[in-house]
Amino acid sequence: MSEDWAAVAKAINERVNELGWRQRELAERSQVSQAIVREIQRNTVERKRSERTLEALSVALGWHPQHLTAVLHGRIPPAVGEPREDMDDAVSARLAVIERRLTDLTEQLAELRADVAVLIRRGGGPAA
Repeated sequence: MSEDWAAVAKAINERVNELGWRQRELAERSQVSQAIVREIQRNTVERKRSERTLEALSVALGWHPQHLTAVLHGRIPPAVGEPREDMDDAVSARLAVIERRLTDLTEQLAELRADVAVLIRRGGGPAA
């Protein structure tokens, strides 16, 4: 499963701006070093971070403990108060996202087919 650290950086930066915090404040509240917070916020060093780091940042920002892990893996973040996901739940959540995208693509394909059928009926096909 791919990791989207740019999405994590964007989520953190938007939330920090909402809260009116500085980087130092997030570091202090999360007990994560300011250097690591800086790396994640700027997306300058993409490396495996401990689940504890992402969890600490999520909680400090007022989110579900697994919020940033979900963002990292392209899943919909759980709401505050929801139970923690285990791996089976994570796979189910990822499949739900894929199913939604597949449904959207299927609907778009049906619309394109209808448009092509209209063009053919009008004789608007490509010139021979």
